[in-house]
Formats: sequence, structure tokens, C-alpha cells
Amino acid sequence: MSPQQPGLEDIMAAELKQEIAGRYFGFRKLIEEDSRDYAQLARQHSFILEKRISFDLIRIYLLLRQEELIQQFLDLVGLNERLFYDPYLLESPTIRQRVLECQRFKGWTRKRRFSRYFFYCYENLTFHVKVYNGKLKELAKFQGDIAAEIEVFYKQNNISAILSFLRSLGDKQATGAMQGGMEVGLAEELDSKLQINPPAPIEKLLPQINPLPPLKEVKGPLKRLVKEAYRQQTPETLAMFAFNSTPCQERENQLEF
Repeated sequence: MSPQQPGLEDIMAAELKQEIAGRYFGFRKLIEEDSRDYAQLARQHSFILEKRISFDLIRIYLLLRQEELIQQFLDLVGLNERLFYDPYLLESPTIRQRVLECQRFKGWTRKRRFSRYFFYCYENLTFHVKVYNGKLKELAKFQGDIAAEIEVFYKQNNISAILSFLRSLGDKQATGAMQGGMEVGLAEELDSKLQINPPAPIEKLLPQINPLPPLKEVKGPLKRLVKEAYRQQTPETLAMFAFNSTPCQERENQLEF
């Protein structure tokens, strides 16, 4: 056999290294694809938070209006923080018009329409929080599956064990400069370079919201809050409940929160 021709051990070592590289980078590609899907789903599900829950809460804040009543509401339903709350919301006629436009009210009197609309907003909020939390559970499982796949992969593909195996094959590149402590150092360096990290847990990306109690469980205390809120409400807001619906206006740029 010519000195230039690789021996059986060299061929086996080269094929093994190629297989190891293919396995590592193929797996990395799959994990990166899963992580992108996870991030995209997190952005999609944040729509429920930003465009549903935020509007539900802002409408409730506007109806309650008083800081004291708002805090009583949050304490009653178990919301630990004032999500999407800003005192400016209570004073801005533009925001009031935006979040209450195209709304339909039911009831024979203005007071009745005001009260029933509040409970309608609360039931919407309860439903959207339930959907949101369901999506968070799905995303938490997705992230956990990705992390578990990575853990299993590293258990089955230990760099130090792979280098030791290459050395046992007599691979000159695996034995020359990689003797003793150098081999350990190379394994650590490769581990660092090839490290695959799972995506961030969903609780790091989106806020957690406690499930809200059903309306029937808190309707009594809420009725008292609504009664007081109606008594202290601004004439401009009450004027919107003089009719069964509010007008819809088209605008080029929608107001965002």
C-alpha cells in the first residue's frame, strides 16, 4: 500500500468524523428551526395579550375611572398588577373614543346599559385570559420538549468520549497534539463552540396572568363597584351610553397601546 494512500483506520476515522459533524449540525439545524417556530408562536400568542386583554382591561379602567375603584377591582379578581394601566387613559378623550367605538349596549336605561356593558367586558376579559393561559401552557411544553431533546442529544454525543474513540482508532489528528490534558482542553473548547441552547422559557417572554374568577362568583361585589363608578362617571362617558351603540369611525392609522 502506498504511503500516500490512507489506511483502514484513517478511512474509518474520517467517516466517523463526517458522521459526527453531520449529526451535530443536522441536529443544530432542527433545533434552530424549532426555536424559530417557538418564537413565532410566542409573538402570535402575544396578540391575545396586546389586542384582546389590553382592550378589555382598558375599557374596564375607563368605566371604573377612579383609582380606588380600579384597585378594588384588581384585588377582587386576583390581578396582582395594573396591566396596561396608565392614569392618562382615564383622562384622554381620544383613547375613550377609540376603545368604546363600534360597541353595542343592551338595556332600557343608560344606567342599565352601562352596568351590562361592564359585565360584558369582564366576561370577555375572563375568556381571553383563559385562552391566553392555555396558549402559554402549550408554549411551555414546546420549550420543554426542545430543552429535553437537547439534553438527550448531549448525553448521546459526548465530545470527550468521541475524541477518546478517535484516539483509539489511531487517528493521528486525534492523538498528536491532543494527548493528555490537551485532549480535555479541546473537548471543552468544542463543547463550548458547539453548545446548543434551548429558547428562553415562555415566562421570560410573556407575562403570567392568574385565571379570573367566573362572573357569578364576583358579581355581587362588582355590582357595588359599578354602581359607584356610574355615580362618579364623567358626563362625556355617560353620554356614550345614551344610545344602544357607539359610532364607528374609519381612520388611516389605528391607535395602538
